[in-house]
Amino acid sequence: MSVQTTTSRLNLPALKKMKQLKQPIVALTAYDYSFARLLDQSGVEIILVGDSLGMVIQGHQTTIPVSMEDMLYHTSIVSKGVERALLIMDMPFMSYASVERALDSATLALQDAGAHMVKLEGGMDQLPIVEALSRHDIPVCAHIGLKPQSIYKSGSYRVQGRNQAAATLMIEEAAALEQAGADIILLECVPQKLAAEISANTEIPVIGIGAGNACDGQILVLQDLLGITPGKPPRFAKNFMQESPDIQTAIKTYADDVRSRKFPDEEHSFS
Repeated sequence: MSVQTTTSRLNLPALKKMKQLKQPIVALTAYDYSFARLLDQSGVEIILVGDSLGMVIQGHQTTIPVSMEDMLYHTSIVSKGVERALLIMDMPFMSYASVERALDSATLALQDAGAHMVKLEGGMDQLPIVEALSRHDIPVCAHIGLKPQSIYKSGSYRVQGRNQAAATLMIEEAAALEQAGADIILLECVPQKLAAEISANTEIPVIGIGAGNACDGQILVLQDLLGITPGKPPRFAKNFMQESPDIQTAIKTYADDVRSRKFPDEEHSFS
């Protein structure tokens, strides 16, 4: 049995069903109408307007300078190209510093920009925010592991959860976020064994990036997939254009490799 994902809008129950049936979920970022339309027509289940646009679109060194206005603008134009995928908008730095601000920001994301879900970074510290959003029927994707918005605090983009204490905390965070009402969890840069344990012990979909192929789905930054991100790409990223004649084929190959769990392989995962 398979979940029908080709004709109607993807929703959270459909994605949860895919998890139950062990059908990997394909996700990618998009920041404009043209690519959003291409990804949507390619059968991608989730499209994320990530605050990574600060680095790959705006040329910043981090995601910190990205404003709420930036996110709303890019989400609004992406939404025009999305007919079937679930559209998630990143909540930028400090846009959810309080329950009230988070509710205001999420309202703008869904009402004005056309997002179907918001994503926020943080674990135990964000439980009141997740609870408040969920209580108002605002879908939430929680983001744990490596948190790019915390780069000035953490000091570097490094793998998270490698020692036992950190791994145990992340397992507890995932469970608490699900209990608080999170609908999806995104795991970034964590050992594949830890990611597999978190995925197996949650009922909501777990989407990985640099988290091994045992997650319920995978996401990449589109520019990394196309090999056009300036500078050295992260280890978990793969340039699918190297063996593809065109962009459409590269996207299809990525989707096929995610669905067959061929990607990410050991080369693009962490132990």
